[in-house]
Amino acid sequence: MGILKLIFSVFLQFLVINARNQCQTHFCGSNSFGVRFPFQLQGKRLQNCSYPGFVLDCSYRRNKAVLNIPYSGDFLVRDIDYLKQEIQLYDANDCLPRRLMDLNLSSSPFMADYYRNYTFLSCPSDYTRSQITTINCLSNSTISVLATSSMNLAKAMNMCSIIVTLPIPVSLAFQNQGFSSDLNGDLKLTWNVPDCIDCEVKRGICGFENSSSRKKEIQCFWDPGTVNSRSLQIFKIIALSIVIPAITCSFLISCFMCLMNRRRRADAAARNAAIAIATATVTPQSAAVVAGLDDSTIESYTKVVIGESRRLPGHNGVTCPICLVDYNPKDTLRCIPQCEHCFHSECIDEWLRMNGTCPVCRSSPSPAHPTT
Repeated sequence: MGILKLIFSVFLQFLVINARNQCQTHFCGSNSFGVRFPFQLQGKRLQNCSYPGFVLDCSYRRNKAVLNIPYSGDFLVRDIDYLKQEIQLYDANDCLPRRLMDLNLSSSPFMADYYRNYTFLSCPSDYTRSQITTINCLSNSTISVLATSSMNLAKAMNMCSIIVTLPIPVSLAFQNQGFSSDLNGDLKLTWNVPDCIDCEVKRGICGFENSSSRKKEIQCFWDPGTVNSRSLQIFKIIALSIVIPAITCSFLISCFMCLMNRRRRADAAARNAAIAIATATVTPQSAAVVAGLDDSTIESYTKVVIGESRRLPGHNGVTCPICLVDYNPKDTLRCIPQCEHCFHSECIDEWLRMNGTCPVCRSSPSPAHPTT
């Protein structure tokens, strides 16, 4: 009963959660990541389904997701990691260093894990050729532009002029990448608000509580797009781990009890037959008096199949007087017509073959006038 209550409570919880959060996961073109809270696609903005500053545009060519950062322009989205709360961006023109030089995150909910000062240098192409990594999208046939986080290298480049020195957002894994870099890797930004990491760890998604109050609270919901499959998966696990073994165990126990009842009845019939044979052997003079009935007479007596109520005609009890085993539904009984006493068919048949009297009242049924 406790297991059934647990299953019902889990199922009810899924229904309540699904009813409270109607936000859905959307996809943009060929992007492999889903767009869900705190993000939402432009044109599909629903109340309580997105957080300010997290709107993505899917109208770009080939339906690629685009994030607009105020004062910095549009960036294409390569991936979103909701568990780490990290978004991976790149430049549509494949020149991220130019975008990084003008990057401004002051009006954006996003931030960089780490900033590192880079000095941008303009050098003659012949001077830097085959020596230092340059930024190709900012360079031409005569001028090569490079970026270095080493001030010693920047000061040692006598043939180069410094363009600008500014902090560049980089990931922690991007540190110590040599003297210079083309800075053309993806831009990885994170967000702290809304904080949904704990919810993601629980395999849920964040969302605003659907309430009429002005101050919306962040709640953890199950994804409505997968809640049914998750519910089904959980119930499958419960069924495989609890329900199916319980049913199998009950079936095996029932089979075992049935076999044991049959064995007890067979043993009791065998014992009674042995007693009868021993009695006939010891007192042969009574064989003429205690004569059994023939099979045709025995078969003429009424047979009864017990129903679910286990009711029997006459004054019969719930236990076979011969084998002393309780009657069960679908057991076959045979009743003696004169006294209407009933017994298991196999028990009384064996008895009447050796004894012509009822085992209970010792009345002698007339073989000449059987009741069918």
